[in-house]
Amino acid sequence: MRENYTTVGDSANAEILIQKSRFIGHAARAETEQQALNFIDSIKLLHRTATHNCSAYLIGEHDSIQKANDDGEPSGTAGFPMLEVLKKQGLKDTVLVVTRYYGGIKLGSGGLIRAYGKSASAAIAAAGVVERKLHHLMKASIDYTWLGKLENEIRQSPYPLDRLEYMEGVDIYIYVPVEKEQEFIDWINEMTNGQADVSITSSEFLEFSKS
Repeated sequence: MRENYTTVGDSANAEILIQKSRFIGHAARAETEQQALNFIDSIKLLHRTATHNCSAYLIGEHDSIQKANDDGEPSGTAGFPMLEVLKKQGLKDTVLVVTRYYGGIKLGSGGLIRAYGKSASAAIAAAGVVERKLHHLMKASIDYTWLGKLENEIRQSPYPLDRLEYMEGVDIYIYVPVEKEQEFIDWINEMTNGQADVSITSSEFLEFSKS
């Protein structure tokens, strides 16, 4: 499983006007090709009277699935520049659709490439960019005598505190980046003189805004 990658935050759209043509960029997260295709179909349905609904998506840890569709625009002038925007921004698991309502003025190949690239970038900016980092949810089981010190130190640390559970002892649940696992265990043991029982309960991605 990959540990860290960058993708878009929320689904969003952004509209720009170029030479009387309306370009509406749409961006969304898609973790499978089917999710990407479903999103593209939903935009096509929403803008079924548009002149073009061009699309591009990049999916998989190693960008194993990447597609670009010009939807009637001259070959290589729409989907490909949108795909290039995804690559240049280092985005994974992301789908783009740019809807065009033709305004009566031809843009030429260079103009189209710039227009679709600009629309794709605008949609991504509207959606926001996040970094997803794989974390372990660690459980530190301690005696009550260590609670005050340990809770205070954790709250001042870079490790996000999830919750505390009070039983015969106290179970403290903390998110730890996977690459920091041993460092965290050593830190807890140092503070408790080795009297904490530290274990991994699960692994999940946390998201951090980059925009």
